[in-house]
Amino acid sequence: MPETIRAVRGMNDILPDESSLWELFEDTIRTWLAGYGYRNLRTPIVEQTDLFVRSIGEVTDIVEKEMYTFVDQLNGENLTLRPEGTASCVRAVIEHNLLYSGPQRLYYSGPMFRHERPQKGRYRQFHQVGVEALGFAGPDIDAELIIMCARLWRLLGIPDVRLEISTLGSTESRSIYRSRLISYLEKFYGDLDEDARRRLKTNPLRILDSKNPAMHEILAGAPRLLDDLDEDSLAHFEALQAILRSQGINFEINNRLVRGLDYYNRTVFEWVTDKLGAQGTICAGGRYDGLIAQIGGKPAPACGFAMGIERILALMDENGTVGAHTAPDVYVVHQGEVAARFCWKVAETLRDSGFKVILHSGGGNFKAQMKKADASGARFAAIIGDDEAEAGQISIKSLREAAEQVRVDLARAAALLGNI
Repeated sequence: MPETIRAVRGMNDILPDESSLWELFEDTIRTWLAGYGYRNLRTPIVEQTDLFVRSIGEVTDIVEKEMYTFVDQLNGENLTLRPEGTASCVRAVIEHNLLYSGPQRLYYSGPMFRHERPQKGRYRQFHQVGVEALGFAGPDIDAELIIMCARLWRLLGIPDVRLEISTLGSTESRSIYRSRLISYLEKFYGDLDEDARRRLKTNPLRILDSKNPAMHEILAGAPRLLDDLDEDSLAHFEALQAILRSQGINFEINNRLVRGLDYYNRTVFEWVTDKLGAQGTICAGGRYDGLIAQIGGKPAPACGFAMGIERILALMDENGTVGAHTAPDVYVVHQGEVAARFCWKVAETLRDSGFKVILHSGGGNFKAQMKKADASGARFAAIIGDDEAEAGQISIKSLREAAEQVRVDLARAAALLGNI
C-alpha cells in the first residue's frame, strides 16, 4: 500500500460539519460591510516578495522568519504566499489607480500564510477578513472602523471583547521616542531576553509587546510614547477618543500597544478576549498613512484592520452559535425503469421552485432508500414508482411529522410542499 498523504502541518481541512458556521460568519460579514459602504476587492494569493519586504519591514518576525518565499523555476521571480492582506490591497489600489475617483472603502477575505508553530487559534494557513479605508485623513474614519467592529461582535453574539487603543504618532515623534527607549533599555541589557537584545538596535518598539513575563517589570518603567507625541498626532488621538466616548464605546489606552508591522503610524487598536489563551487578539489595525507612497503610489492617508476568522469562529462555537441548517428539503426516492427516468424531472422541477433536493443514487429497494431519506435530515420524501411516473405524479411523505402520504401531480407538488 502506498503511504497515505496528509495535509501540510498547520494547514487544515474545513469539513462539511464545520463549514456551516463559516458560511454563517461569511453571510453576516457581507451584510455588515455593505451596511457601511465597503466593497469587495480580491487579490492574488501570491505576490512579489519585495512587496512585503518594503511594506511590512525587513526586521519584523514575518519577514525574518515566517514568510513562505520561493523562486519561480519558470522565470526566476522571487515570490511569496501573502502573509497579510493590507500590502496586497494597497498594491492593487495603486496598480489600478482606484484613488483617482476619490477615497475608497474596501474589504477582502481569504487565506494568509505564515510559517510559525501551529497552536489553537494560530495556523500556518489561516484566514482573515481585512477592511481598509484609503484616502481619509481624519480621526472620524479611525472611529468608524472601531465602531463597526463593535457592531459586528453584537451581530455574532460574541461577548466580553475589550478594546485597547494607542497612538504611534508621526515618523518624527516616533524617532525621538525610539532613541529614548533604546537609552532606557540599554541600562538593563544584562536582564533582557535574547529576543529583546536582538531587537534593541533594529526594531526596539517591538520589545514593548514582549510576551515574556520576565520582561514586564523592566518595561513597566519604560518611557511612554505618548509623552513624545507631536501636536497633530496628539490632537488626532484626542479627537478619536472623543468620538468613541460619544458613541458609548469603552476602551483602554495601552501604552505598550505597538503592532508588529512597520507601516503603522498614529492610531493603533486591538480587540482582545481572555477566552483564547495566549492568542487573545481577534482583530487589530490602525492607521498607515505612509504605506501607499512607500509602495510607489502618490501619498495618501489610509487606515484599516484585519480579523482572524478561526479565532472568531472559536468564540462563536464556545458561545453555542450553530451554522445554517444545510439539510435538504426533499429526498427523492425512486424504483423502476420509468421512475428512474422521471425522477430527474421531479428533482429539477422542485429545484426550480427553490427547494433543496437530493436525488437518491446507488439503487436499493424502497425500504433501504427511505432509511437514507430519513438519515439525510430532509423534511419530505418524494416517492416515485413506475405507476406514479407514468401518471406524471409523485407521492409526498413527511419524514418529521405524523401525516398521511399524499399523491399529487408534479405540477402541483411545489405548491403543496410550500404549504405543508
